[in-house]
Amino acid sequence: MANSLYIIPFTPYLSLQTKLTHIIFSLTKFLKYQLSVLLHIPISYTFTFFQNQNQSKTEHKLCNSITMESLFRLADQGNAFSSRYIWVNGPIIVGAGPSGLATAACLREQGVPFVVLERADCIASLWQKRTYDRLKLHLPKQFCQLPKLPFPEEFPEYPTKRQFIDYLESYAKKFEINPQFNECVQSARYDQTSGFWRVKTVSSNGSNCNEVEYICRWLVVATGENAECVTPDIEGLDEFQGEIMHACDYKSGEEFKGKKVLVVGCGNSGMEVSLDLCNHNASPSMVVRSSVHVLPREIFWRSTFELATLMLQWLPLWLVDKILLILAWFLLGNTAKYGLKRPTTGPLELKNTTGKTPVLDVGTLEKIRSGGIQVVPGTKRLTYDQVELVNGEMLDIDAIVLATGYRSNVPSWLQESEFFAKNGYPKAPFPNGWKGKSGLYAVGFTKRGLSGASCDASKIALDIGKVWKKETNKPKKRTTPGHRRCISIPAVLDFSL
Repeated sequence: MANSLYIIPFTPYLSLQTKLTHIIFSLTKFLKYQLSVLLHIPISYTFTFFQNQNQSKTEHKLCNSITMESLFRLADQGNAFSSRYIWVNGPIIVGAGPSGLATAACLREQGVPFVVLERADCIASLWQKRTYDRLKLHLPKQFCQLPKLPFPEEFPEYPTKRQFIDYLESYAKKFEINPQFNECVQSARYDQTSGFWRVKTVSSNGSNCNEVEYICRWLVVATGENAECVTPDIEGLDEFQGEIMHACDYKSGEEFKGKKVLVVGCGNSGMEVSLDLCNHNASPSMVVRSSVHVLPREIFWRSTFELATLMLQWLPLWLVDKILLILAWFLLGNTAKYGLKRPTTGPLELKNTTGKTPVLDVGTLEKIRSGGIQVVPGTKRLTYDQVELVNGEMLDIDAIVLATGYRSNVPSWLQESEFFAKNGYPKAPFPNGWKGKSGLYAVGFTKRGLSGASCDASKIALDIGKVWKKETNKPKKRTTPGHRRCISIPAVLDFSL
């Protein structure tokens, strides 16, 4: 079967273009070597895009983005083409979570076409499929909205999980973001010979799985900080006969009613899962292995995060940390006597240096005080139906919830070592970790939540937009009605050379 090169011009009208393709590239096969000298000169093409079936044509004259020389360089390489080979006229965004959606919306505002690849079958799969039912935004909505679209006024200050998903879906609809779902990226590397990024994916459609290779000039990594869950190495984990799940699979404490549940982890997820279990008449024991900052979600009827942001405009970070800790002690008391020792580094400084987020208390501390939630030290090993703690104490348990966090999966598929570190984060800290070399970008790795992702998304779109606008000419507006025939670059280019 002949290998093929597909160009996506974002249009469903392909019949005329396909016919034109076979004519042009049949001649190309014959003239390839005779024209090899001339092919070193960049050739301009006119692409016709259809944003959707209801919109009119918009012509873009693309210069230097793709040359016949670079295409033949790809064709002449060994194993250059997989079964499907797709040229994307614009950036590829890997990930359709909030970060990817924000970048796509900003690119749309710049008039830059794009393709979003998403391994799941929906946008924001982390929120839709890997979060518990009672989840709400921990920060006020104004700090969590994406660029170009605020939350609806009728939404509460802390939107629920369902409300946030509805917001993201309306966001995608407004900016006409239609990801390629069920496209799992296997690898991405920059081809020095051609000057393009080569992104290999496996697409699943029902029972069929197809290998696809995308070619693009810009690659935006938007898989984020929470791409895959972290499972701790606990001795005896395989021997335990009760139910074991990660917090990403936990939905509600209803199924654990009357059970003794060990919650491993004391971050925001661990605290809230423990609270939910307690509210459903389970008996949670929360493992606290290290120090943790617990702050009230609100101080004097104002969001703690908002208050800290305001103070940072006038005061140094170390002083804001001191003020927050004094207020937290005044409102929450000494958390150390409940087994929650504070780090020596302040909460904001710790967040900036390590990315570790302070816990915003939503009622868990009161349950700990009343004995509804038991705080225990680290685990040593598990047995058939018990856990041995590091202090030698044995606890009977029926189930385990691992609230042990998430990590980036970038090292598993991106073949690049200059921009990203081994932990899957950009080497340069915020606000400089959004742009790499050779058209590589990162969004959603700021350790500053959705506000940080939105900031990077805007920068990325502006950066790509500047190049795009330099290389394209806007169509002239017609002052009188008329008809014209537009000859476009074909949608399917057969490179069976």
